Amino acid sequence: MLHLMREVLRSLSGWIALSWLCVVPACGGGPSGPSPDVTVTITANGVTPTEVRVAAFGRVTFLNNDARPHAMSSDPVQLHTDCPPVNNVGFLNPGQSGATGTLNVKGACGFHDHLNESDPIFKGRILVE
Repeated sequence: MLHLMREVLRSLSGWIALSWLCVVPACGGGPSGPSPDVTVTITANGVTPTEVRVAAFGRVTFLNNDARPHAMSSDPVQLHTDCPPVNNVGFLNPGQSGATGTLNVKGACGFHDHLNESDPIFKGRILVE
């Protein structure tokens, strides 16, 4: 009887381990989590997307597809202290891209174009998960 119980437990633990592995999105276990790296595109129409989700310790790349320069900074305007890694992006000429530093603090942080601080189309939010 003890031998039979051991076999059942061994079989059950193998099934539990297999079902745990299938929780990942590759097994159809639900929507994928935040990406480690995300891109925000800047055009004359603003930033797209305006809100991105990134995994902790990920980065966001800003790609300037506009005909004029942009300078992406962390909120709040003038202080740039909410999410200091965003300040690494800096000044982007047309066609250039720049990446944030490592986003290692979970939470939400806003960003804006320092050259167009009052224009809402050049503002957005990063959710670090």
